[in-house]
Amino acid sequence: MKSKHFYKILLLLCVIVTSVSCSSSGGEGEDPTLTVSVTEVSFEPNGGTSDISLTTNGTWTVSNPATSWLQINNTSGGSGTATITLTSGINGSGLTRTAMITVTSSNGQARRITVTQTGNLYPSYNLTPKAPDATGMSSNAVELAAKMHLGINFGNTMESQAEGDWVNSKITESYVKFVKEIGFNAVRIPCNWHWTHLSDPEKMKIDPAWLDRVHEVVKWCVDNDMYVMLNIHWDGGWLDGNINAAMQESVNAKQKALWEQIATTMRDFDEHLIFAGANEPPAEDAEQMAILDSYHQTFVNAVRATGGRNSYRVLVVQGPSTDANKTYNLMNTLPVDPVPNRLMVEVHNYTPSTFTIVLDGDVSWGNMVYYWGAGNHSTIEPDRNATYGEEDVILDEFQKMKQKFVDKGIPVVLGEYASWRRNEPGKPIPLDTEKHNKSVEYWATYVTKQAKEHGLLPFWWEVGVTLDRANNVVKDQALLDAIIAGGN
Repeated sequence: MKSKHFYKILLLLCVIVTSVSCSSSGGEGEDPTLTVSVTEVSFEPNGGTSDISLTTNGTWTVSNPATSWLQINNTSGGSGTATITLTSGINGSGLTRTAMITVTSSNGQARRITVTQTGNLYPSYNLTPKAPDATGMSSNAVELAAKMHLGINFGNTMESQAEGDWVNSKITESYVKFVKEIGFNAVRIPCNWHWTHLSDPEKMKIDPAWLDRVHEVVKWCVDNDMYVMLNIHWDGGWLDGNINAAMQESVNAKQKALWEQIATTMRDFDEHLIFAGANEPPAEDAEQMAILDSYHQTFVNAVRATGGRNSYRVLVVQGPSTDANKTYNLMNTLPVDPVPNRLMVEVHNYTPSTFTIVLDGDVSWGNMVYYWGAGNHSTIEPDRNATYGEEDVILDEFQKMKQKFVDKGIPVVLGEYASWRRNEPGKPIPLDTEKHNKSVEYWATYVTKQAKEHGLLPFWWEVGVTLDRANNVVKDQALLDAIIAGGN
């Protein structure tokens, strides 16, 4: 028979074991916990540091499978809250590298953190960054938008393979002055950089002579008190045709290299110059929009990193396909910008395209429309009257832009819009000429007027149809008058 002392000792041992067990799991009745502040960390090619906070009710350790390029200052600790710092050096490989670190607690919990660092596919062209300079850059995006009355494109000119090939004329300072005299105080310069103006394609180096030429045209505009929106246009489709995960890294690398060169060359212009990151980048769903967002973020980062006046320059990012409805539905975030209130959004409008685009004939996606708008439908050719895309649709699109962006202090640029007369030799000609001409002019006035009333900044798409660039004369006075009337 066991003695009473034996049972007392046995009972005491049970109490001690139970106490130790409770303590190791964070206290009697306490659930095991382990939280980390982030699960993904990204580094630029030049490296940097990132802090991660963790909280646990057990002792913890951190594994690091990438000690060759990733350092962690603290790899173990006790219960409570702690901070660990990740440090990455320069990634000279040209490729993205990834590591999975694991935080493990003695209470049985574990958390994984994915660390990535992009590589430099091309050399850095941000070779002379300057300290921020706010001289001549006092206006935020809303204030700058208020200074731009009416805009026009220098279209089909500097974005062609060789300047002026598509319109048989280059930009001259006299043309800049002419455009201002007839009522415009802002210009959009669509520009080719990558397509035919790289002096070293393998290094994504822009021909210095082309940078100088674009700088010359921008200077003519700024010297004549014109506001300028300079972009990377279609440019051979290197961005527009590659909004997908497979090409995301290489496109971002090109975006960074090109904008470092453009921004550095144009850095000393004051707020009269704004940059636009792309032209009409397509995105059809949330996945593609997230990739497009990364291209916009790279654009903003590259420009800001060059410093000087670029630290405060107003920048423009494009909605998906620059389509108002897609932009309303898909563009739910803007790039993170270290300077507040210096971003604008861009959309375009050619609604309905069967009316605004001069087609050779009916096409699979719609029949040609010659007559548009209230009071302008034809009884001679009723089958060519617009059946969709009239005033109600224009209003709906502009109201969406006002609601989502303008009312929140984010100006919207109507970067392209236009209507043309169908009077080209060899193409179908409307039978009811008077109604057709009224439709074209009414569209121009209506869209311009409604854009301004809804807070959008209109830039007419001019490609040598309304104006004669070689001789600085108006080719279509009635259409020009219609545009100006809408802007007043």
